[in-house]
Amino acid sequence: MGLEAYAGQVLDFVRIHAHWAPWIAFILAFGESLAVVSLFFPATFVMVGLGALIEAGGAPFLPVWTAAAVGASLGDAVSYWVGLHFKDRARHAWPLRLYPDLMARGERFFFRFGTWSVFIGRFFGPMRAVIPLIAGMFAMPHGRFQMANIASAMLWALLLLTPGAAAMKALGY
Repeated sequence: MGLEAYAGQVLDFVRIHAHWAPWIAFILAFGESLAVVSLFFPATFVMVGLGALIEAGGAPFLPVWTAAAVGASLGDAVSYWVGLHFKDRARHAWPLRLYPDLMARGERFFFRFGTWSVFIGRFFGPMRAVIPLIAGMFAMPHGRFQMANIASAMLWALLLLTPGAAAMKALGY
């Protein structure tokens, strides 16, 4: 199934079942933020469309935004804990061993930007897939990780949901 068909099905479901919008946002954001899964889980496009449905009257903004931010934070937190637990063994596990260049770029990015790599990395697709894992692998202090994780998740969810909502508002919906 192509990205457009997948996005269309999810958005059609939310259009019909608006009360599920926060749960859908949570699942999409969690999958999009979970280490490596995000490479195969294209949720960004759907999140923008979800923002449009919110403004069109399908669902309230605050619960959807909160659910997306919590899902994104939780996905990164799980990735961090996997890295913290498995350390260097994580890079040799499937499917990470198939992406050694991505891991190497992620490590360089992490060592260059430190705590900021967690915040900045959320906004760059490929980095989003590995930075929290790498932060755990190199035992970034948990408090610093979570500050960057939660702050970036809140902003990321807002930036994904707002354009669709703004477009619908501009169109008069």
